[in-house]
Amino acid sequence: MFTPDPKTKSELVETAHAMADAARAAILPHFRARGLAADNKEASGYDPVTEADRAAERAMRAVLAERRPQDAILGEEYGAQPGESGLTWVLDPIDGTRGFISGTPTWGVLIAVGDAAGPAFGVIDQPFIGERFTGGFGLAHVEGPTGRHALGTRRGRALSEATVFTTFPEVGSARERAGFEAVAGKARLTRYGMDCYAYALLAAGQVDLVIEAGLNAYDIQAPIAVIEAAGGIVTDWSGGPAHAGGRALAAASPEIHAEALAILSGFSEG
Repeated sequence: MFTPDPKTKSELVETAHAMADAARAAILPHFRARGLAADNKEASGYDPVTEADRAAERAMRAVLAERRPQDAILGEEYGAQPGESGLTWVLDPIDGTRGFISGTPTWGVLIAVGDAAGPAFGVIDQPFIGERFTGGFGLAHVEGPTGRHALGTRRGRALSEATVFTTFPEVGSARERAGFEAVAGKARLTRYGMDCYAYALLAAGQVDLVIEAGLNAYDIQAPIAVIEAAGGIVTDWSGGPAHAGGRALAAASPEIHAEALAILSGFSEG
């Protein structure tokens, strides 16, 4: 995993916050605005994108062009841009556009930076609530309306006591849904529809598991950085790296991760 010198670390952290600030400014005028148009990116389903998504990614890319032009970029709306430094910024300007166009404040801006081994630093920002979850380089905290607080995942919970989140009730394929339901059936409480905010709540010690499938790298890299900095674990359903996307199992502790993985691994093929 990439370990920067102090000067580079400070520069990367400051750049990430500048990008999050720029995205907030681009997005908030559109949130809950009447007449906000949403285009559909998916011919066989519904994958909405708005001008807020595009404006936020353009704003973040502008920050990078000024501060870190040597770095590569992978963004949901404008794709990949090569770099020379060996570092890549992975951006989702609005994770949870369906929630955004519905007026629910569970969407967020996702920013991660790392190398081929995965993310080293990440930000999950919820502009409307005003919460920013930061993790990596020895940092793990949330700043919001109640001030600044350390992040830390919840410990000592068995699966039978767990709160489990996923975004869509269908999860993914029929087999992936069956895997999720096999875990959820053993948990105390299951909740849906939280998008990236579920990962933020896990890092903050509010929930125990987030299980998803069909992810892209820009959906999961920032959550990985924040959750791991807070003491949690994120893998795929086989226990391997999750930063390339696909299936993800985010857990508050090694113990509950092992319980969930023992079930999900039986559904990880096919």
